[in-house]
Amino acid sequence: MFNHIKEDISIVFERDPAARTHWEILTTYPGVHALLMHRLSHWLWNHKWYWLARFNSHVGRWLTGIEIHPGATIGRRMFIDHGMGVVIGETAVVGDDCTLYHGVTLGGTSWNKGKRHPTLENGVVIGAGAKVLGPITIGAGAKIGSNAVVVKDVPVNATAVGIPARILEEEKAKVKARKVKFSAYAVGNDENDPISKAIHDLHELTSHQAQAIESLQKELAKMTDSEADLADAFGKKKKNS
Repeated sequence: MFNHIKEDISIVFERDPAARTHWEILTTYPGVHALLMHRLSHWLWNHKWYWLARFNSHVGRWLTGIEIHPGATIGRRMFIDHGMGVVIGETAVVGDDCTLYHGVTLGGTSWNKGKRHPTLENGVVIGAGAKVLGPITIGAGAKIGSNAVVVKDVPVNATAVGIPARILEEEKAKVKARKVKFSAYAVGNDENDPISKAIHDLHELTSHQAQAIESLQKELAKMTDSEADLADAFGKKKKNS
């Protein structure tokens, strides 16, 4: 447990450029405080000290604004940035090297006993305000965009955005000895929603069509004016003769 605590503190330097010293992290980072308290709560829970585990978790929630059920399984080197409003349910499983931002919910969709919360594999990044609901699996290296609502499995290295979440891109098997760059707030080169792109394309198309219609109307107006001038000239000529 103490090795996990040491890693929880050290990993902050890799994920937050604002971090300066170990002392600053240990005293001012609520995400670190919540994980420290959860490590103890989870130990108590596993040793069947259920009430004490829940009470310690409740105190942690009061102090940090982060609610982690003592039964949740949290891996190594997890980072909760800012943290306010994060909720992690009882049967949630979070792998190693995952990052959660404020307002994230790993929630359940059923009142039945058993597995009802998500499983995050290693290296998952979940953006601020995202909701991951139900006994689904988020594949290793996946990214969940801010405010997304995820109710289905997300493949390895994929990016999911929107309500309900849609998969934007899957990287095929190129995960050998390559280190994937950390993606703050789950923002990357593939964050553009294809539906949003389609809407922008339609907007651009209708704008071009409106310009073409306006041009045609001007040409028709000119033709109408020319016909009127010809009719007037022909009428005057006929009258004079």
